[in-house]
Amino acid sequence: MTKYSTPLSLRALFLFLCWAFIFSGQPKQSKSSGGNWRQLFNGKDLSGWKQVGDGSHYVEDGLIASHGGMGLLYWTKEKFSNCTIRVVFKMQKFNSNSGIFIRIPIEPREAWMPVYYGYEVQIDNHPETSNEDEYHITGTLYSLTKPLAKSGKPGPEWNTMDITLDGPRTIVFLNGEKVTDYKEGDPVPERKFDFEPYRGTRPNAGYIGLQNHGNDDIVYFKEVAVKPLAKK
Repeated sequence: MTKYSTPLSLRALFLFLCWAFIFSGQPKQSKSSGGNWRQLFNGKDLSGWKQVGDGSHYVEDGLIASHGGMGLLYWTKEKFSNCTIRVVFKMQKFNSNSGIFIRIPIEPREAWMPVYYGYEVQIDNHPETSNEDEYHITGTLYSLTKPLAKSGKPGPEWNTMDITLDGPRTIVFLNGEKVTDYKEGDPVPERKFDFEPYRGTRPNAGYIGLQNHGNDDIVYFKEVAVKPLAKK
């Protein structure tokens, strides 16, 4: 090494600082950005949300997690219609049970009213482990619709679900594949069990919420965002 050479440790430090500078300016990919997305979960606390029913939701390491159930964490500030709701979630175990509730007609005071009178977009029963029929697979309207695709990822992989409320039409994409395309009045199977939703039309605008199903079913949510539909 000549007297003009830079010591290896100094060259390594210089390269490290250059890379750190470059990547510090890169946008984070965990949050939806652009396109009028509005975050409903701030990553710090549950401001704007309220728990009803058993169990609880809490924030841990920037994620919404749950304990116990059966309960519901709902957004209190408004009803939603003519929009896309994006939810990014993962199951704690290979398969866990939860759901995203939409079209809840009135502000919920307990956990079962949304089950009966809203729609639950299912989180449960990865296709490889499902012990129930196809009306209970992630991305379907619970007990009402069959999946157009089975694109759910088991825990602990992340899933991105886009739920579009377009007037009376509900469209669900899961990890880029369409799973549900349902319009009010489309035929649905008869109600089998007393814990299934009542059949009938839902309102175009309703409250939304995240279900906590029980102690053995923990699902983590890192993003809940909403974007209005483009005007036709």
